[in-house]
Amino acid sequence: MTRQDERGSAAIEAAIGVPAFALFVGLIIFGGRTASTHEALQSAAADGARSASLSRDAETARADARKAAVASIANQKIGCSNVDVTVGTSDFNKQPGVPGLVEVTVSCRLSLSDLAVPGVPGSRVVRATMSSPIDTWRER
Repeated sequence: MTRQDERGSAAIEAAIGVPAFALFVGLIIFGGRTASTHEALQSAAADGARSASLSRDAETARADARKAAVASIANQKIGCSNVDVTVGTSDFNKQPGVPGLVEVTVSCRLSLSDLAVPGVPGSRVVRATMSSPIDTWRER
């Protein structure tokens, strides 16, 4: 085999290898962004659940949970849109002395359109749920 027979092989290898590498890097960024957003939402849901569990009634618990979760998301600067906070307060109806939980679910739409990776949607809804025990002997 002579040197002339190998001409252009580097260009062909680059034409195949560079897009594959770019796709791989895009998928790593997609996974990292999704995982870090999920972790931030778990933290926000935990903050919301903890704030709600300290409340005396269901209405205050819902307001406190939303306030804490939204503040947590804003502090973490994760770039979510359409933030939704759902608070499960049915256990506030239990009598004092009966254990109960308050559950907070936080979801948001994570924009992924800047990645331009084939097969990756332009945005994705990320959701996290956490719960916290309600003070068993809270005052009414």
